[in-house]
Amino acid sequence: MTKILFSITALVLFCGTVSAQRPTPNQVLDLSHWHLSLPIDVKGTGKATTIYEKELADGFVDAENFYVNEAGDGVVFSSPIKGVLTSKNTTYTRSELREMGRAGDTSIDSKGVNKNNWVFSSAPKADREKAGAVDGMLDALLTVDEVTTTGAIWQQGRVIVGQIHANDDEPCKLYYRKFPHHERGSVFVAFEPREEDDKMYPIIGTNVPDYYTQDGAVVEPEDGIKLGEKWGYQIKVVGNELTVTIRREGKEDAVQVIDMSGGRYDEGGQYMYFKAGVYNQNKTGKPDERATATFYELKITH
Repeated sequence: MTKILFSITALVLFCGTVSAQRPTPNQVLDLSHWHLSLPIDVKGTGKATTIYEKELADGFVDAENFYVNEAGDGVVFSSPIKGVLTSKNTTYTRSELREMGRAGDTSIDSKGVNKNNWVFSSAPKADREKAGAVDGMLDALLTVDEVTTTGAIWQQGRVIVGQIHANDDEPCKLYYRKFPHHERGSVFVAFEPREEDDKMYPIIGTNVPDYYTQDGAVVEPEDGIKLGEKWGYQIKVVGNELTVTIRREGKEDAVQVIDMSGGRYDEGGQYMYFKAGVYNQNKTGKPDERATATFYELKITH
């Protein structure tokens, strides 16, 4: 597939012919309150392509990075190790949705404490009144289908599938990780206090950065999640409390509660938005290796 195209409209039309018998992503998931970042440069600007709310609603498809699966019941997000980056603040590629509370109303800025974003209920009253929502919950049902197998061992198999992003930092990053010689992977969450290093919390398996090592060997999580196995997550914020729940059929929910007091996200001017999809956390492996996930359900509640 030729990736050098002259407009987003052309990309929509071209990719639409590739999977004409399938629904488009907006017909499978409600994408009215999201925009999409892709690891390709459609406009020739040297920057990753952003597909905004109205373009997603018009049926945008990218045959390599964002499309509906063959069964027609899930949206595939895929991102190679080597690709175009979204900003100077990241060194990893992504095929990822960003919550847009404005739902296409471009008179509202995407940044700031405004109707496009939300705040904690522990934020100052003035911010709660200005924001589009207070507190929030992101629910998803997905499979992780492909992870990287080469590069630095601490980057192999890592992918972020859900986030809460603030102005400059991330109160929540939800990771899936599977090593090449393992059948099952782990799930863990990172909480990043403002201007500080991540604090890691295991949910399934053990946390990073040493990744469940035992006598120098990497140990496979006993109750881990396989590639292609369907599972769900919920990321929930009430005030300064973050609760991440992992759900699997036939198993008890795995829950991690994090006290975000002291993280400074309850200070004035801090705004939040959810992210979901694939944020490939490998930059040292073979360039064409990918992280890929299929989302079957995706819902935001405020």
